Formats: sequence, structure tokens, C-alpha cells
Amino acid sequence: MDRHLGDPELGPDIIAAGHNMSVRSLHKLFEGEGIAVNRLIRHRRLQECARDLARGDSGERTTSSMARRWGFTKAAHFSRLFRDAYGMAPSQWPKVHADPCEAETFRQRQAMPRSGVASRHGPSPASACECGQ
Repeated sequence: MDRHLGDPELGPDIIAAGHNMSVRSLHKLFEGEGIAVNRLIRHRRLQECARDLARGDSGERTTSSMARRWGFTKAAHFSRLFRDAYGMAPSQWPKVHADPCEAETFRQRQAMPRSGVASRHGPSPASACECGQ
């Protein structure tokens, strides 16, 4: 699966065919994992995008071209998924990883429950960074 994350057509049918099994059997294998095959693919793609964005040296000119490289075909959809998964826009991600204070704020935000408006958007702007910078 990881070798083909950049293929936008990657899905349970292709994975099952590559392993000479039925799609139903593939889904049964994942029942005990607590994540559906499609969600795992999306999760892995988002992880790779986050890694590339954090490095900042992926060689991609735009976030949308980087997202396409990892199998996302629509930039707006990718941005929405990224924001839902990481609590910020992809364009903010490199800054969080470059600035220790921003990284601490991000870790605090990730530790908060994801229900309600306050937790979805992280700490209030009035909250100070405790990293000492």
C-alpha cells in the first residue's frame, strides 16, 4: 500500500487484487485493526504530506502539487482533510515545525479533546506559549 500511496486510484479493490484476495477478505483483515482500508490510505497520505511539509524541502512548488504527489486530486478536499486531521491549514504546518513556541502550542492543541468550537480551534489567542520563547 505504501508504495502506491501516490496513485489516486489506490483503494481496497486494487490492494485486494494485488494480494490475490477478495475485497471482502481484505475488509475482514482490517476489522480487528479499528480502521477501514480507505481511512488507512487517507491517514497514510496525510502523514506523508505532513512529513513533506514539515521538512520544507520536498521540492514541490505548491501545497496542491505536493498533495497530488501523494494521491489527493483536489486541493480543497486535501486542505479540508488536513485541517480536520491536524487542526490547521497545510500552509501553517511548516511554521509550526520551524518555531519551537508554535510547536508547543500545536502539541497543547492536539492534547485537547476534539469536541466543541474551542477545542477544534485550539487554545484561545490569549493563551501564552509556555516554551519560554
